[in-house]
This record gives sequence, C-alpha cells and structure tokens, in this order.
Amino acid sequence: MRAAVIVFPGSNCDRDMATALTAAGLDVTMVWHKDTELPAGLDLVALPGGFSFGDYLRCGAIAANSPICRSVKAHAERGGFVLGVCNGFQILAETGLLPGALLRNAGLKYICRTTPLNVATENSIYTSAYTKGALINIPIAHHDGNYTADPETVARLQDEDRVAFTYAENPNGSAQDIAGVLSANRRVLGMMPHPERAADARHGGTDGAPFFAHLTQALASA
Repeated sequence: MRAAVIVFPGSNCDRDMATALTAAGLDVTMVWHKDTELPAGLDLVALPGGFSFGDYLRCGAIAANSPICRSVKAHAERGGFVLGVCNGFQILAETGLLPGALLRNAGLKYICRTTPLNVATENSIYTSAYTKGALINIPIAHHDGNYTADPETVARLQDEDRVAFTYAENPNGSAQDIAGVLSANRRVLGMMPHPERAADARHGGTDGAPFFAHLTQALASA
C-alpha cells in the first residue's frame, strides 16, 4: 500500500504524518508542493498540519493553488482517498473538496492541547476502527479551527452521516461541535485534531493508533 504526504512551505507535521503512516504499514513518499504530478499507484494522499505559506491571505488558500493540489483534486475526483489534518483540512476546504470554511477560533487564541472527541460515525475507512459514540483523546493545535458552514450545509452533513468527529468540549466555536467532515463519497476526510500525534505511547496517548492501523487494512480491501 502506497501513500504520499504533501509538503508545503510551513508544513510542520509532514514527518509526523509520514511516521504514523509508515508505522501502520504504508510505503510513504514525500511530495513537494511544486511538483505537478502525484506518484503513480497511490492508495492515499495526506495533507499534513502546519502553517503553509505562513497562513497568509487565508489559512490554506495559497497552498490550495499550488501545482500539486491540481493533481490532489484530480485524484479525489477519480475516487481516490485523501486525508487532510489541521492545515490539511483548511486546504481541502479551500480546494472545494470539502464544504465549509475554517475561521479564527472563537476565543481568538491559538489552542494547543489534547481534547476529547466523539466518534460521530463508523461508516468510513477513517473511522471504522472506532465504535460510534466512542470518546477518544486527540491533540489539537490551531488558531483557525472554527468550522463554519451555512445551516443548510451543516444539516446536510448531519443528515448524510458525513460528520466524522465532534468535540466533546468545543474549544473553538465550531458549528455543531464539528471536528471533522467527510466528502459525499466518504473518501475524503478533513479533521482539525491530530491523530498522528496520538499514535505512539511515547506521545502520551495512543487513541490515534487505531485510526492509522485500520486505515491501512481498509485501504487494502477498498
């Protein structure tokens, strides 16, 4: 199984993501944002956390227009799997692969801590390692994680079971406590919390480990 981790100027979780994916059994290639094509035969593309292009303009807006993102979007539109974490979620929203936007935290402060999440659905390769309603502890680290969409979009996400995770204790003002959302075909996931920072006991918690272990198994049978 093969994965690519996209690296932008300002990415700072790219190696964390690559380490978590590699530990779960995936063969990982790092891909620079100025590349125009993804490697052939990929099973997953991951957009990592960080501060791409210094978060200028809007978080993720410049990265979404990088040459490689045209290929990422084409990969997703062909039915490929794409995971975006934190800044990666912001980029996915900017590309239009996921609905909504990530705005400044309601408290206008950067937040970095472990927070409890509710698993809102089991029905995706990203969440099927968990039981719906399970409470898991995953770190967050963001200044612009306030998920916002119009009421009709939020209602549609809920009706279509496309909310992947919700905050048990909303840290940033996100609509309906949303922490992660799925695309209509359930193959693209954007989430603000960092499962790759909870994938090894040395991190202080392992609630993110099943996320990656089961993802590899699910990709193999997808």
